[in-house]
Amino acid sequence: QVPLVESGGGLVQPGGSLRLSCAASEDTYSTYTMAWFRQAPGKEREFVAASKSSGTTTRYGDFVKGRFTISRDRFKRTMSLQMNSLKPEDTAVYYCALGTGTKIWSSLARADEYDYWGQGTQVTVSS
Repeated sequence: QVPLVESGGGLVQPGGSLRLSCAASEDTYSTYTMAWFRQAPGKEREFVAASKSSGTTTRYGDFVKGRFTISRDRFKRTMSLQMNSLKPEDTAVYYCALGTGTKIWSSLARADEYDYWGQGTQVTVSS
């Protein structure tokens, strides 16, 4: 198992910002693809963003439209998601995921490509 621990969720007003973090415990974290997914009540899990091991290749869900930024800190073995201009429709549980093996561009957004998942952190956007 590769425990993943998310943090940083909470309640924020529309237009506000939050920064989510995901900490991985394995020393080989730097060789894995990491991603964020989210799931709102009654909806399917949705791809948010992914970063390949290099940290230079990233992909975002279509709904992001420049509002979110994914980043990785290899020394701290963490991944972050900076979320700006949050909207009520961004309300969901956000999950950190880690995938082993080579990932091609088309597979980055697929939940079944990821082997390990965190417990999730709630993000609520409301006035």
